[in-house]
Amino acid sequence: MIRDVLKMGDPRLLQVSQPVQQFGTPELAALLQDMQDTMAALNGAGLAAPQIGVPLRVVIFGVARNPRYPDAEEVPFTVLCNPVLTPLGNELEDGWEGCLSVPGMRGLVPRHLRLRYSGFDQSGKRFEREASDFHARVVQHECDHLDGILYPMRIRDMRQFGFTEQLFPGEDIADD
Repeated sequence: MIRDVLKMGDPRLLQVSQPVQQFGTPELAALLQDMQDTMAALNGAGLAAPQIGVPLRVVIFGVARNPRYPDAEEVPFTVLCNPVLTPLGNELEDGWEGCLSVPGMRGLVPRHLRLRYSGFDQSGKRFEREASDFHARVVQHECDHLDGILYPMRIRDMRQFGFTEQLFPGEDIADD
């Protein structure tokens, strides 16, 4: 089922989410299906459970061939519960981000260039993966939602934040 995505200003987006306690449940499966349906309907690169009003530490992300991200590298579809992110080095890279919860806007956000992330899949199986570049950016963006952080909070120079059509006139650029 496609769910409504909360927008910046909704206090639920600022809450710290709770860990998933039980895996492999019908409730978790239903949540993940709703998240996948919602992300697909909006052509998103990822979605966090808090964005649809569920305060659980669950994110999904993945980018195949996506018209909203024509230049983006592919990111494998991933269900990540109770994530732990570990930066690999101190190198940061600025990149433009958007968000389904901040529609129509973009901002230049510093993110770790390389990281390791670990957590659990929907059945409770632990896994670990290393990521860099766009993949690492997507993971950091989605996991920020679990701690009540929206990307505008990370922008260093507010002159690099604005409405997409003003920043990139004539371009069709994605929100998330």
